[in-house]
Amino acid sequence: MTTELLAPLDLAFWHLESTAHPLHLGALAHFGPVPAPPGAEPADVLELLARRAAAVPRLRMRVRDVLIPVGGAAWSADPDFDVRRHVREITLPGADFPAETARLAAELMERPVERGLPPWEMYLLSGAPDGSFAVLVKLHHALADGMRAVAIGAGIFDEIAAGRRPPRRSRPLPPHSPSSGLPGPGRLLGIARDRLGDLGRAVEVGASVVRASRLDGRHTAALAAHSSGTRRIATATLSLDRVHRVRRATGGTANDVLLAVVAGALRRWFDGRGLPLPGADPRALVPVSRRRPGTPPGPGNSLSGYLLDLPVTEPDPAARLAAVRRAMDRNKAAGPFRGAGAVALLADRLPPLAHRFGAPFASGAARLLFDLLVTQVPLPRSALSLGGAPLRALFPMAPLARGQSLAVAMSPYDGRVHIGLVADGAAVPDLDALADALTAELDLLDPPERGEEPGA
Repeated sequence: MTTELLAPLDLAFWHLESTAHPLHLGALAHFGPVPAPPGAEPADVLELLARRAAAVPRLRMRVRDVLIPVGGAAWSADPDFDVRRHVREITLPGADFPAETARLAAELMERPVERGLPPWEMYLLSGAPDGSFAVLVKLHHALADGMRAVAIGAGIFDEIAAGRRPPRRSRPLPPHSPSSGLPGPGRLLGIARDRLGDLGRAVEVGASVVRASRLDGRHTAALAAHSSGTRRIATATLSLDRVHRVRRATGGTANDVLLAVVAGALRRWFDGRGLPLPGADPRALVPVSRRRPGTPPGPGNSLSGYLLDLPVTEPDPAARLAAVRRAMDRNKAAGPFRGAGAVALLADRLPPLAHRFGAPFASGAARLLFDLLVTQVPLPRSALSLGGAPLRALFPMAPLARGQSLAVAMSPYDGRVHIGLVADGAAVPDLDALADALTAELDLLDPPERGEEPGA
């Protein structure tokens, strides 16, 4: 892998970032202790993590500007790549290891990745008395969407690393090689024709975005924020069997059930805060991958999305689920190329120069379209481990858009749904209460059976 132009949506994410609004995805993975024979030395997890991360070609790439197209950028192999700049270990006090990992993960997620280097970081969080540990992964959104992030991050696991071929050695192009972005005259004419067509399609897509926006100011104030630049993280774990039990009883999909649980948890959270219910239901952006099922994730982001008004004002849990199911059925019938999803499509239609100079104006537009992000990140179904330590839980973390205070990401794994909540630290200091509300809401839809633990 030598040089590759950033796709338009990747370029948009690259320029939308600011110090107060870092645009990286994250995941906090918890591993059990490494099973080892008595007297044997435990595996050097930090060394293993560094070696496997360095073997993923995409993680050796950095972003640099190019001359053509004007305003564009390209992925280029970092000639001075040093994995130790990206993989670090932090030892935590072991008294309350899970709480300490969430606190530290929030601090680390506040910090943008260094833009002159390949835009990712990994942290080994150790110090638990029983030998368990956690790994925090940060990948810039320009580097990967959810599915691509899973494909990249999976390279650290024993099961994937064992089947991976060693990367072929290739000499990278010089950082400023003319061949990195200077097409010939014929190609320039082709680019010009493509740009004219793209501008026409951009007008059509832009009209769809305007129709989907809420220019009347109907926003959920509790979910809006003037960014403090701080982050708070909370996690919740739900039983996937119970989610499917609700699905089988009511119809729809497991994702419909989870979206209804989020809606009910928000209602409970408003009530716990002593806040009146919003005048209009909060609107969620539900990202949708445009990749074909069963195909390799490929480079770059490939996203659209659905708009969903979460029925927070509906008091009945069953009615909330029915409302979510109807709304998602309408979204699927219309397809993922309208409404807020058109924002991603619009990015694909704009020239690179528009992304470079339009980012400051576009960064605040998210609040006109939606109040929060709710996304699901699929994981491999097989059991995973790192250095023999079994993966116990993986909590995905989504970035916050400017002007918003909450993002919800969910990953089913090993019979459970692991939910990562990311919030602005000043706007949502009580994020743990919202995490607890998720468990309580599943119990409303599916009361625990005898001997069954609530929520989990």
